[in-house]
Amino acid sequence: MHPLLRLCEDVLANGAEVSLPALPRMIFVVHGSVVCGSGAAADKLLQDNEAWSGEGALALKAGSGGATVWRWELIAAASDAGAIAIAAPGAASREKLSAQLETLPGGALLLRGDSVAFPAGGCAYLHRHQGPGIRCLIEGGIRIDTHGRSSSYGPGGAWFESGPDPVFAQAADRPSRFIRVMILPLAYLGKSSVEYLNEEDKAKPKTQQYKIFADLPLTLTGK
Repeated sequence: MHPLLRLCEDVLANGAEVSLPALPRMIFVVHGSVVCGSGAAADKLLQDNEAWSGEGALALKAGSGGATVWRWELIAAASDAGAIAIAAPGAASREKLSAQLETLPGGALLLRGDSVAFPAGGCAYLHRHQGPGIRCLIEGGIRIDTHGRSSSYGPGGAWFESGPDPVFAQAADRPSRFIRVMILPLAYLGKSSVEYLNEEDKAKPKTQQYKIFADLPLTLTGK
């Protein structure tokens, strides 16, 4: 059974508290604020566009204005996924997307969470990555071409990329940005995972901008 990567959206009313079991994950605050408590360190306040990552159990408490959170989790086997919903007063959860990681790299792994921003009309030339991941658009619009198909996403739209499969991305006519979590070989800690496939594209200026939120070495290893 292959590991499962899933993305859930949690909407927390003001003061709502939830407890999450130990799993490799990244929490990203779409709007509002939450206090994260992992037990291993002091509580951390997260606000709009901030993230937390770790493998241990986690407690979240929404601030006075509530919060909307995107939550990526890596689960060792799909059969262990269990219930999606967070059972807590003032909290609602739904799964946006999940995928079995059939292309998981071998050996030691890391969880990378980052932001990829494009100017209006920007693109990512035909490329691939060194591991699978789930992306979710937070602003603008984007078209993803892969497997001979084109799919367009607006804010809140999520999609999966296997890693080895070639992808071309075209942003809309306005600034666009997505948040993603990928599972990569540990050798890429602090290094770019992108590989451009056409020789003529490698020297072209790249317009996308990256911000890394998490580069988390995992206790889980690839097959």
